[in-house]
Formats: sequence, C-alpha cells, structure tokens
Amino acid sequence: MSQGVTDHFQQRHIGTTTAQQQEMASTIGFDSVEHLIDTAIPDNIKLGRRLSLPTALSEAEALKKLRAYADQNKVLRSCIGMGYYDTLTPPVLLRNVFENPGWYTAYTPYQPEISQGRLETLLTFQQMIIDLTGMPLANASLLDEATAAAEAMTLMHRMNRRSKSSVFVVSDECHPQTISLIQTRAEPLGIQVSLVSPDSLAQVDEAFGMLVQYPGTYGHVRDLSEVIASAHDKNILVGVASDLLALTLLKSPGSMGADVVVGSSQRFGVPMGFGGPHAAFFATRDEYKRSMPGRVIGVSIDSNGRQALRMAMQTREQHIRREKATSNICTAQALLAIMAGLYAMHHGPEGLRAIASRVHQFTCQLAASISASEHKVVNESWFDTLTIKVECADTLLAKAEAAGFNLRRIDDKHLGVALDETTTEEELASLIEIFDGNTDLSGGETLSPIAPTLHREMDYLQHPLFHDYRTETEMLRYLKRLENKDISLTRAMIPLGSCTMKLNAAAEMMPVSWPEFARMHPFAPSHQASGYLAMLEELSGWLTECTGYDAMSLQPNSGAQGEYAGLMAIRRYHRARGESHRHICLIPTSAHGTNPASAVMAGMKVVLVSCDENGNVDMRDLKEKVETHSSDLAAIMVTYPSTHGVFETSIVELCALIHEHGGQVYVDGANLNALVGLAGPGKFGADVSHLNLHKTFCIPHGGGGPGMGPIGGGQH
Repeated sequence: MSQGVTDHFQQRHIGTTTAQQQEMASTIGFDSVEHLIDTAIPDNIKLGRRLSLPTALSEAEALKKLRAYADQNKVLRSCIGMGYYDTLTPPVLLRNVFENPGWYTAYTPYQPEISQGRLETLLTFQQMIIDLTGMPLANASLLDEATAAAEAMTLMHRMNRRSKSSVFVVSDECHPQTISLIQTRAEPLGIQVSLVSPDSLAQVDEAFGMLVQYPGTYGHVRDLSEVIASAHDKNILVGVASDLLALTLLKSPGSMGADVVVGSSQRFGVPMGFGGPHAAFFATRDEYKRSMPGRVIGVSIDSNGRQALRMAMQTREQHIRREKATSNICTAQALLAIMAGLYAMHHGPEGLRAIASRVHQFTCQLAASISASEHKVVNESWFDTLTIKVECADTLLAKAEAAGFNLRRIDDKHLGVALDETTTEEELASLIEIFDGNTDLSGGETLSPIAPTLHREMDYLQHPLFHDYRTETEMLRYLKRLENKDISLTRAMIPLGSCTMKLNAAAEMMPVSWPEFARMHPFAPSHQASGYLAMLEELSGWLTECTGYDAMSLQPNSGAQGEYAGLMAIRRYHRARGESHRHICLIPTSAHGTNPASAVMAGMKVVLVSCDENGNVDMRDLKEKVETHSSDLAAIMVTYPSTHGVFETSIVELCALIHEHGGQVYVDGANLNALVGLAGPGKFGADVSHLNLHKTFCIPHGGGGPGMGPIGGGQH
C-alpha cells in the first residue's frame, strides 16, 4: 500500500483497536481473536487459504480508481423516459439529507421513540402520495415501480372475492420492465397474464384485475373513467401505474375510480443512478389496508398523551405472519422516500405544477415543430413523452447521439422522446433540429392536447407542511430539528437487529452523487456505461471469490428480492431437469420471516423444521421431514451462521442430506459478515445465497431502507 499506515481503511473505520479486541477476547476466555475464530468455526467449513483478492487500497487510491470508472461513462442528455427522468436535486436536500449520515445511517424505525424525525418525513411522503393519486391510503414506499405493480397484482388477486378468474390483464402501454416483472411474479402463483391494447380494455370480460399506465409508456394520456367503470361492472379491479409530476396537471386515478395506484417517485429529486434505488409508491382503498404490502406510518399518542408516530398495522407484516404473509417485503426505500417527500415540501403545489407545466409546454412545442417536418407524431395526447414515426429509427438515433442526446428506440420506424424538469430551451431547439422540425419557437404557448375532462384543479398538498418551508433557511432548520429527534450512528451505537450497523465511510458515499454515476439512465446504450459495467463485473468477481460460488447476479435490489430470485433459480433448475413437481421448502422455525414469505411467493409449500433447546436446527426432525418429503423436496432455506449467531457444526451434514434427497440448499446471506475470508457457503455445500451488502460491505441502511441483495449460485 502506497499510503502510510494512518491511511489504512481499517485504522479509520473499524471501531475497535487491536488492544480492545484483545481485551474482549480474553474476557470470554480466549487469548486472541484468532483463537476465538479458530474455535467458533467448524473445521470442516474453514477455507484454509487467503481469499484471492487484490491488495487493499487507501481511501485516496479507491476514490482515484472510482474516478477512472466514472470517466469511462459517457453521460448524454437522456430523453429515454420509461419511468426514469433527469431531475434537479435541491442543494439543501442534497447536502443535508442525501449526503448526511444523520439521515442515511439510522436503522429501521422499529423503536419509534428514537425515530420520530424519519417517521414524520415518511408520513409526509404518504400524504403527498395520497393527495396526488387521489387515494385514501398510501404506504411509506416500496422498492421500485415494477415491484409495486406486481404487489398490486397480488393484492387485487387476494381482495377480489367476487371473481374466480386467474387472469390478470395488463395494458401493453405499461413500461416493458413492469410487464416483464409481473410475468415473472405471476407464473409461480398460477396467474395468467394477458397483454391487451388500451383500446380493447373496456371489452375485457374475464379477469380478477387489470393494470394500466397513465400516462402510457409511449406518451398517450387517456381518460380511464369508462375503462374502470366497465371493469367494475364485471367485477374486475383496476390498478393504475402513474407519474407523480403528471398528476399535478392530470385528473387523479382515484377520482376515476382506481383501486390501486403505483409508480416511482424518482423524478422528485432523486438521481437516476443507472436504475436505482428509488422509492416506489403504493396507494389503495382503505378497505384493503390489511392486505397492503410494506410499511404504513400512523399517528398515535405516547404514554403522556402527546401525538407520536409509529409503524402501524404490523400484525399483517411478513415477519409476523411468515408463511401466511402476503408479501416478503420487510422494508421501505426510506431515504429516497424522504428525499421525494421533502422535494414536494421544497417546491409546494405551485412549484410542482409550474415544473410540470413547463415540461408539458416544451413537449407541445416539440410536437408542433416535428409536425412541420417529414416525421409524424403518433400521439394524439401527451404529457411529457412523444412517439414519433420516422423513416429509419437507427439513423436518427445516431444523429441524436452525435448531438448529445439519447432517445428511445421503440422499433425500426418509431422513436420515443421524453422531456423533464432539466430540459432547457437550447436543448429543445437541438431536439427540433435533430428531427428537422421548425426551429421558430417565437409563437408563444402551444395548445395542450389533453382533454378538458382530464384537467386538474390544484386540490393537492394543502397541508401547511407543503407551504411553510419554502426558504432554504426554514427548510434547513426543519431538517435539523427532525434529525435531532432520531438516533443514528452520528450520535450512538445502534444495538438493534442483525444488520451489522456501521458508519459508512464518507469516501464510500461520495461517488454516489458524481454526475457520471448519478445521471446515467438504466436503458442508456451499453457502450456509454462502460465504466459502470466494468465496476459491476469487478464487484461480481470479488463477491464470487468471497462466497465460493461460481457466478453472481447484482440484479435484486433488496435482500427479500434476492431471496425470491434465488428460490426462482432453484425452481427453474428443478424444472430444467424434468422435476418440476419438487415444491417443498424446508425452513427452520428460527428463520427470518422473509424466508417463508419468499418461498410461498416462489410457488413453494413451506414445511417447518424444529430447533433444539439451544436454537440450532434439530437434525433428527430435519431427517424425518426430508425422508417424508423426499420425492417432492425442492430446497431448504437456512441462515448461516444462525439467527442467534452460532456456527452450527451440522451445516455440512445438512447440505449433504438435502442433496442426497434431490433438494437444493439456500443459505440466507444475512450473516455473511461473520464468514468472509473464513468460510464460503459455495464451498461447504450451499447452492444459492443472497447477500445483504448493507450488512457486510458499505451500502447505507438509509434510515430503514434495503441495501442490495445480489445472489450467488453454483455452476449448475
């Protein structure tokens, strides 16, 4: 290492000194930490070698390397849309929330008495969603828009007691990533997904639910009132995937009769970041509240009769209901939801409406200018997105890229162009020039194509919170008051949970807001994201080495989604071998509640395995269950080391037993922190694991949000 010893990462960021570690070891009867490790970890799982990883870098060297990756990215002006937009993060929020460890290192608000600041801001987020969607109830956010849409599908499936249908209708104008995830989620649950054009939705006769996009992915803005009324007449529930900025101008889905409204709050001040994380929203009817996924922040009173906030309705959460859970999501995108709610407070209803009106007017000008060219605007109505029929899409794509813009390629003859808050008059003129349109923009405002019946009054965000903190001074003081109500790692140790809470190094967090990383659209051409892709490939290699697996996927964006993805991989492995009948998932009674919930969502039947008086897996009961279900055994899910922190000596025997009966071993990676460099699940018999990177590495917990849940798997 080129820097001096004082610049070693561990000297700055591991909270205990060598002397303190020695004292702790000796207190429990060991002469060194190494002696403790050697005793605690069973001999038959020890790696017996050092990990093949590069030499550690100092913070300065690591930042230099990350800067080199950032410089390889080429960030063009994104007009791709599809639910991801460039946005302006107010500096007062960037510095005082997004980059502030007082906000991003706090733990999940399970103890409301030390979480009142976050809970108040999440309650504000819920109120913002309620107002803009026109629905009576919203939760404190979900993981992303596609996941929220899939959760809407399963909620409608549960709550529609008047329909026996297993069909879920999806408008083909929903975002493609949403359609793809819904299809993945539906298959193990026996739900049939039917894609239907928006013009045919009113003719659908049989389904338990349907999902429409408003505005559509190609830009169309349609009045959904008749479609929703027709669906309700046929006992079909309706979900609407919508856009918050558009809803400041457009009639709310709730006022049109929607049963569920979902979407992303990304464009409310949260950078695109190559796809996330971003806070999704989920709003529904009050009568569905017991079936709503995620968290709900509620107003209560404390022991002295004062108003207080807490996480409400926990009796229906997965960590309590386990295999009877209706969702495996155990968290919220807390930090990003907080950012979005504060963005709405910062601008207020007038400011948000002004932003939306400017975006819409620019889009109208672009449409009018292109209509004067040889190209044709397909949309008859729009908010911020146009679909344009062209002679050759690839020719114009290349022309746009040369001019510094990314457009959406729909097919050979159609391109999509989406504008956003950051669009300038100069950029608008450049886009018009790309399409050989009329560059004379002196004609003033262009008539909006949105039907008068869809125009919205400013009937939202009327609470004083959205009016009292417009100046930076007032907002700054408000944020500080809220921060002081919470306990984060800026003030004290957090002894809660298994999440190995730690103060993320500032050097680890700094690159997140670099524009080369922050402003990258997830569907940007891959040659523009070469720095991102090289960094992700390198990380995958390191995680593969750390776990002993053969490959790693970084796709899942939370531990719960990692569990689901891993179990789906096991399900498909059995199917590929002609054993699709295998559906039994064994789970110890000590497991985290997401395990049985994930198994049920993956189409498996949960069979519980007893634990002995010490909390370890009861091997005698396990053998009985394995033999009973041998022909149908799909998997076992086991946390290692166990939930109570023990390296159970039977783990190799457990893996061998499951394999002997044709099953696969899923090791929950929640406690990988205790294994890295010492043992690897891929080496001692496991087949799949997810990793919680906020526990073992450097993803911040974000005040109660997920980290990242990549999955590792064996070659097979």
